[in-house]
Amino acid sequence: MNLYLIGYRGSGKTTVAAELARLLGWKWLDADVEIERRAGKTIKEIFADSGEQTFRDLEVAVIANVAKLTNHVIALGGGAIMREESRQAIGGSGKTVWLDAAPEIIFQRISGDPSTAERRPNLTVEGGLAEVERLLALRSPVYAACADLTLAATDATPAELAMQIADWLRTAG
Repeated sequence: MNLYLIGYRGSGKTTVAAELARLLGWKWLDADVEIERRAGKTIKEIFADSGEQTFRDLEVAVIANVAKLTNHVIALGGGAIMREESRQAIGGSGKTVWLDAAPEIIFQRISGDPSTAERRPNLTVEGGLAEVERLLALRSPVYAACADLTLAATDATPAELAMQIADWLRTAG
């Protein structure tokens, strides 16, 4: 079994994945980093060179591969669950936790992370907080439908979130 962390970029998935894997004694990976490794370029470069469709196709392939692993905590990209193939691979190989954070907090975190601008493109024309709000409105129902557990990630620290997930996993069996 794997544990998948979903949510918008900036919700803390990668940081929580590393801490949770440490608590569980599992391995962890960031699906976006794996996509970049396989493509030999950043997500921003993939979008610029080949478009979002190519990126999403790579994402589906990576998710299909990581779904074959066991005892891994996997931080998925913010839009990873929007494709049915990915939802099926995830659902068939583990449990899913949605790290739900307020749009303003997400935007603040993204804006404060210099690697975001270097590695990730805007996904809408408007960018900024308006982009976060618009995409969250589209994605939140899908996040909710996929999630076995939803945690508020606005005020909790990554360590607190990891501990809550580990406790839940132990009791959920």
